[in-house]
Amino acid sequence: MTETPIKTNRRGAVFEVTLDRPKANAIDLITSRVMGQVFKEFRDDPTLRVAVLTGQGEKFFCPGWDLKAAADGDAVDGDYGVGGFGGLQELRGMNKPVIAAVNGICCGGGLELALSCDMILAAEHATFALPEIRSGTVADAASLKLPKRIPYHIAMEMLLTGRWMQAEEAARWGLINRIHPADTLMSEAHALADLLASGPPLVYAAIKEIVRESEDMKFQDALNRITQSQFETVDILYNSEDQLEGARAFAEKRDPVWKGR
Repeated sequence: MTETPIKTNRRGAVFEVTLDRPKANAIDLITSRVMGQVFKEFRDDPTLRVAVLTGQGEKFFCPGWDLKAAADGDAVDGDYGVGGFGGLQELRGMNKPVIAAVNGICCGGGLELALSCDMILAAEHATFALPEIRSGTVADAASLKLPKRIPYHIAMEMLLTGRWMQAEEAARWGLINRIHPADTLMSEAHALADLLASGPPLVYAAIKEIVRESEDMKFQDALNRITQSQFETVDILYNSEDQLEGARAFAEKRDPVWKGR
C-alpha cells in the first residue's frame, strides 16, 4: 500500500486532517494536490461542518515548500492542485470553519497555510517565521495576508528579515488565537471544533463569504450587498429552515437544532 502524505479522520461532524510527511511535513506538488482534494471533499460534504489541520509529531507543523523535492525537479510554479498551495489558499467557496493546530515549527508556506485557516491554536513550543528572504524568494501569499492580520511594521519585519517568532509573541500580536501545552493542544482543538460543529452552519457560511468577498469593498457597498441578500450564502440563510428554527428556539427558550438547510 502506498503511504499517503495526508491522514484524515472523521469524528462526527468534525474532519481532522494531519500532514504526515517525515521528517518535517514539507509540502511537495503531489502532497499539495492531495490536500486540495481532501479539503475539496470536506467543503462539499454536507455531513462535515468543521476541519482541524495539524502536523504529525511534535517538532514540525509544516515548514512549507519541500526544497529537496524542488531540487529534484518539482517546479515552484507547478500544479499545486485544486486549492492552490496546501489545498486551502485558493480553494473557492470554502465556507466552513477550519482550525489550525500548530504543533511545532510553522514557517514559510506552512505559515501561509496556517493563515488560510480561520483560527490558529498553537503549542507552547511552536515557532513562526517567513525565511523566504534568506533563500532569495518571496513569501507571496504571506506578503498579501500578514500585513492585514498583525501590525504592519511587525509583519514587514518578519517578511524583510525572516526572523523567528515564539508562540507567546505571536499571540501578543494577534497572529494566533491561543497557546496550549503541547500535550493538550489537540484536545483543545477538538473542544473548539466541537463547539463550532454544534453551531449554525448556514450562518458560518454567510460569515465566511461576507468576510472573504468584502475584503476590498467599501463598507457601504458591502453592507448593501448583505442587506439586499446579494451574497449567495446570505440569501440561502434568510430563506432557510435554520433561520426559523433559531427564532423558534429563542421564543421557546431551548437550544436550537441546526440542520444546515
